[in-house]
Order: sequence, then C-alpha cells, then structure tokens
Amino acid sequence: MLTESVGLELDLAESFLERGHFEGRDLILVDRVPVGMQLDSGEGMVWFPTLRGIVAWQPERSWAAVDHGAIPFLMNGADCMGAGIHMADPSLEAGDMVWVRDQEHGKPLAVGQALVSGDEMVSMAKGKAIETLHWVGDDLWELET
Repeated sequence: MLTESVGLELDLAESFLERGHFEGRDLILVDRVPVGMQLDSGEGMVWFPTLRGIVAWQPERSWAAVDHGAIPFLMNGADCMGAGIHMADPSLEAGDMVWVRDQEHGKPLAVGQALVSGDEMVSMAKGKAIETLHWVGDDLWELET
C-alpha cells in the first residue's frame, strides 16, 4: 500500500491514524498530518506519500533530482521538464508516481507522475518528464488539520 510504493517499512502502531478527503483526493493522516494520498495512476488508484510524508519518512525510492533552475517553476506547480533532471531512480517507469527533490540538498519539492522512465528523464534535453500533482506551497501542503 502506501509504504510499498516507496520501499518503506513503518511501524504506525502507536500513531493516531485517520482517513480524510481533500480537494477530490483521499488522504491518510498520521497524528493529524496528511502523509499519504490516493492518486490515479491511469491503471487504477494508488497510494503515495504526500510531501509531508516524504519529509517524515525520507524514502530512498521513486525520486528524481532537479537542478536549482527548476525549483521556481516547480514551486508554482509547473510540470517537471526533463532538461532539469540530473539524477533519477533507475527503477522508475512511465506511469509511476515519483517525488522530485533538490539535487543539492535532497529536499522534497513536488510529487507527480512519471511520463517517461527514470533513465530517459536523465537523458532528456527537452520536453516534460513528470506531471506535477502536488508541490510545496499548494493547498495540500498548506493544509492544517
């Protein structure tokens, strides 16, 4: 489910878990923080961490790293262009959910759906590589429960 999508093993036995709904998406809240969201992968609904979940859990899979020039565009909700991606999880396939991080500091910036494989993202000179679905500063990021 949620943890499998990014290769995490979490013990949430002592946590207060809730399920919520916000702007058309189902959410999982842990201790009142939205840490997971359900997204349409095109082949069905899948669970993936929100940016707050990524900050909390620091997954090591399903990522792409962008250079400094891409950050202002991502912070405005733009799709991620391949030319700005310098590293990516090589196991990523087109259609997978992916989190986008700053290549210098590793900080999460956005969550989206891969339009191409991880290897292809890194080699692209132009065109969209990731459709952005959630980013730092959007309504879900700003949500306080």
